[in-house]
Amino acid sequence: MISTNDLRTGVTIELDGELYTVVDFQHVKPGKGSPFVRTKLKNIKTGYTLEKTFNAGEKLPRAHIDRREMQYLYNTGDEYVFMDNETYEQHHFSKDLLGEGVKFLKEAMVVSALSHEGTFFGVELPNFVELKVEETEPGIRGDRAQAGTKPAKLETGAIVQVPLFVEVGDIIQVDTRTGEYLKRV
Repeated sequence: MISTNDLRTGVTIELDGELYTVVDFQHVKPGKGSPFVRTKLKNIKTGYTLEKTFNAGEKLPRAHIDRREMQYLYNTGDEYVFMDNETYEQHHFSKDLLGEGVKFLKEAMVVSALSHEGTFFGVELPNFVELKVEETEPGIRGDRAQAGTKPAKLETGAIVQVPLFVEVGDIIQVDTRTGEYLKRV
């Protein structure tokens, strides 16, 4: 059990049989009345957010999330196959389970598979990945006040905005959380 006073961003709790992670929280002490905690919770399985208010000091069941290192092997349509690095078992995940991170998934990439009570519900990619630029237009310098960007298609099929100096064949680093270009490697 965890007290609402101990809620922090990233903590996972069980509420009404569902798993939620705390996205935002605010401890409020009004002039009159008892203090409370205003939270914004994200349902781990569906992705929906919920705003809920708890009394200060209220106890909630904390969810224990297991992380297992798995290696991405291949995909067959909408199904992605991963191998557990400890047991060498293969697990099949649907495209919906992987979410937006699927566009940065590269063969042999090691990810963290998230599970609760033996049921997998998501995959955590590394924060930064290095990918090769497959297609992009040549950068043309013009009269600009700021540096320009152009779209580039990466080896995984993802399209990101890159600076004008990036060319086909370059290896770039991308932030998987935001989908933004970081640097050329």
